[in-house]
Amino acid sequence: MASHESALKAHRQALKRRARNRVHRSRLRSKVKSLRAAIRSGRTEAAQGALRETLSLVDRSVKHGVLHRNAAARTKSRLSRAVALLAATSRG
Repeated sequence: MASHESALKAHRQALKRRARNRVHRSRLRSKVKSLRAAIRSGRTEAAQGALRETLSLVDRSVKHGVLHRNAAARTKSRLSRAVALLAATSRG
């Protein structure tokens, strides 16, 4: 265990950040999971609505430092492509 005041403070801060990051990460994973479920079920309108919310949450996760910007870009690209494909196949 840390013994210096600065090390104790750093430990407290790390615990707070970890808790905050877990909340953000959990929320993001749940949102992505629900979007993927909407895509699998073939509900185009629901998937497009969920996509907007999910992309917003991904961007906020980057801003908070929970997700790396390249990982976020990759996730956004894959989800957007899946919804676009769903919309294209449901039209014709």
